Amino acid sequence: MKNYTAVVKQESDWWIGWIEELPGVNCQEATREELLESLRVTLREALEFNRLEAIDAAGDDFEELEIAI
Repeated sequence: MKNYTAVVKQESDWWIGWIEELPGVNCQEATREELLESLRVTLREALEFNRLEAIDAAGDDFEELEIAI
């Protein structure tokens, strides 16, 4: 399991949040708990979409390697 950083804040009646490490992953919900769950779901979906898009772009005869920074 990899950890990601959620940036969250309450603005008026809404909680809004972003995932620092992945642009485009952001959500808005009525409660903090709902926001965190929405961010988890959206992050999982974005990672899976990006994974499938990368594999599709690679075509045939590729390898997957883990890298660390």
